[in-house]
Amino acid sequence: MSESFEKLKAYCEKENFKGWDPYDGLNSWIIQKTVLGKSRVFRLAWIQLFKRSPINLRPLFGVEKDYNPKGLGLFLTGYCNLYRLEKNPAHLEKINTLAHHIISLQTKGYSGACWGYNFDWQARAFFQPKFTPTVVATTFISEALLEAYEMTQNKLYLETAISASKFILNDLNKSYDDDGDFTFSYSPLDHTQVYNAGLLGAKLLSLVYKYTQEAHLLDEAKKVVSYVCKKQYHNGSWSYGTLPFHQWIDSFHTGYNLECIHVYRTVSGDTSYDEHFDIGMTYYLNTFFTDEGISKYYNNSIFPIDIHAPAQLIVTLAKCGNFTSQKALVDRVLNWTINNMQSPKGYFYYQKKKHFTSGIPYIRWAQSWMFYAFSYYFVESKEQ
Repeated sequence: MSESFEKLKAYCEKENFKGWDPYDGLNSWIIQKTVLGKSRVFRLAWIQLFKRSPINLRPLFGVEKDYNPKGLGLFLTGYCNLYRLEKNPAHLEKINTLAHHIISLQTKGYSGACWGYNFDWQARAFFQPKFTPTVVATTFISEALLEAYEMTQNKLYLETAISASKFILNDLNKSYDDDGDFTFSYSPLDHTQVYNAGLLGAKLLSLVYKYTQEAHLLDEAKKVVSYVCKKQYHNGSWSYGTLPFHQWIDSFHTGYNLECIHVYRTVSGDTSYDEHFDIGMTYYLNTFFTDEGISKYYNNSIFPIDIHAPAQLIVTLAKCGNFTSQKALVDRVLNWTINNMQSPKGYFYYQKKKHFTSGIPYIRWAQSWMFYAFSYYFVESKEQ
């Protein structure tokens, strides 16, 4: 494990944490400088072409490597975990460098600190311009800043993360059910009801509560957890969201949901959702991982094998307190992933499909996630 991680770490540091992303196709000059970029249908098709192609089209069409704020947040958490294990001054230097860079990449004009992605993004449900802040990016980054505060006691990191809770509460749209519970939108520009996005917002409110003791943060977080738990199927699963084309069930978003519910119940002491968590965790562990160690993407299909899935397994188990009891599964999955999805150059592949592998070295989706996951693996393994 250590050899694999050191190769990944060397690659990421050599690239200075910059790289491409599966969804960055709209940074191409074709989109930015021609009338084709004005077409919603063309934008959607263009993103899918870049995402699905096993050949990296980005150099040909002018898409440059760049910093992704969420990716930097994942690296920041990773270095915090490494520093927790060994007080290496080089890791502390990386923590401060990454934290300050992340803070400089905030999107301005909202109620609190917030972050988006470094590319325009066209989804089926909505369009988001570059750096439109999202609940997902903001939560991962804010959690990383809280970890950085714990390592450094730099109050700027804490204050920035606390500020982000105001973005969550004031700038995201809310969709209510008949009981008055609600979920957050993905960004201020949409009204979609994506379950993991809402729960990530609830997780950040719960984490900030630990520092501010503001009761309304947990009150609002509880409403989101309640909303999402009512959407859970009897077998413990969740679909991705409420829209007709969001009805798939996948591995890593299920892992997000479980992690967020666990953070809320741990911080609040609220046991109301223990049964939802337990059946969800049982479903997750029994459904998405093969005896061979392959992490399935969907509940009903192995392919595509996506690097995000094994990474999230490690994080979910570490954060939910059952890493040790599932160590055999973790080792089986991580060994398969290293043997089948790591390049000799150190980086990890994006996806293995049935007939080909997408080996483009995406910095956020693959490298930062595996870096993040390895760091939790080492922390948990040492604490056993």
